[in-house]
Amino acid sequence: MRDLRKIPDVDFHASGSSSIASGLALIFDLDGVVVDSMPVHEMAWRQYLESLGIRDEQLLARMHGRRNDDIVLDFLGPSADQRSVEEHGSAKERLYRELMRDRLTDHMVPGVRRFLQRAAGTPVGLASNAERPNIDFVLDGADLRPYFQVVVDGSQVRHPKPAPDIYFQAARELGVAPRNCIVFEDSPVGIAAARASGARVVGLLTRERALDHVDISVPDFLDPQLGRWLASQKPEDQQT
Repeated sequence: MRDLRKIPDVDFHASGSSSIASGLALIFDLDGVVVDSMPVHEMAWRQYLESLGIRDEQLLARMHGRRNDDIVLDFLGPSADQRSVEEHGSAKERLYRELMRDRLTDHMVPGVRRFLQRAAGTPVGLASNAERPNIDFVLDGADLRPYFQVVVDGSQVRHPKPAPDIYFQAARELGVAPRNCIVFEDSPVGIAAARASGARVVGLLTRERALDHVDISVPDFLDPQLGRWLASQKPEDQQT
């Protein structure tokens, strides 16, 4: 996916700083928000499961938004031991990174890099159920790490999404109350986690045709509606 459209300036000042009000923070999911990785994850899961003699027509629904250990247990059964779960999960993710390595730039969600650049001065975090090696692969491979002051992965909290723990942790590290955080999510599981934390939610329609329980949904970061909505947001303690 490439940024072929002109990036609108409606949501940013000419200086390059965002029009996001002081006192707000932005928190991004990774898969489906920063990188449109679902097609490659699905390909990796299919290849890996087929190597184990497992085929499943409902694969996409069973994997979307979930942490790796939950997906592995879903396919191998609850009797699988922790070591086996970790080994299978790690092997699948190595295959994913191998498949994605030469496609990463093409799979960035349109406008995300420019959006992050123009959000300079706003606290920005990343909170993902993804394994840390996958997060590092994307942030370093796409040279996006400097834009995130905080990075939280699913292993750092007791309960992954759809529990709100990961968003509570990211907000705490950013020093901003969850109610004043704007979360960018693409899956019902992630949206449920963000809502449970009390955050405001932007839905990215990278995989879904529609998303419920969001404040606004947009196809990507090039949509001018996103800028107008962000400009209207104020910290809760400043709202009248």
